[in-house]
Amino acid sequence: MERVEEEVEEYGWKEVVLPNLIPVIPEHSGLDRETGERRRGRDILISIDHGPNSKHAFDWVLIHLCRLADTIHLVHAVSSVNNPLIYETSQTLLEKLAVEAFQVAMVKTVARIVEGDVGKAICKEAERLKPAAVVMGTRGRGIIQSVLQGSVSEYVFHNCKSAPVIIVPSKDAGEESVI
Repeated sequence: MERVEEEVEEYGWKEVVLPNLIPVIPEHSGLDRETGERRRGRDILISIDHGPNSKHAFDWVLIHLCRLADTIHLVHAVSSVNNPLIYETSQTLLEKLAVEAFQVAMVKTVARIVEGDVGKAICKEAERLKPAAVVMGTRGRGIIQSVLQGSVSEYVFHNCKSAPVIIVPSKDAGEESVI
């Protein structure tokens, strides 16, 4: 595990080695006629957890935001990257999403499991990557619960200064109760 020190806080992280099932796209894959950012592609950071709203945000990115040359950076925050059970469960989730990203949108995926506070870890990863966008789902709590307990998406929205933050509402956002 590599430690990253920034200002006062530090956090641990591990790169996830994604499966070899995903073929390597050759450099000259029809993108020769494209120029600028479209040819180089963009980096898109997606905050991932095991919930349905996170999966919905991931699907939204594949359908509405991704282009062929883009790279998706999946970031999953955990309490400890040294716990084998937590790491393996997270790695399996990220591998599955990477395969799906290639099958649906033919985009490259990079995955990283980070340790620590979710909101701060996402902001630090965004600062490191300088992505075109940071995308995340909502937690699915009502307005009152979010005000009382706060939310990760709210924290990232107010504290991420290196990229625009897109918060994808849950599928059933109109059906949620207030409490």
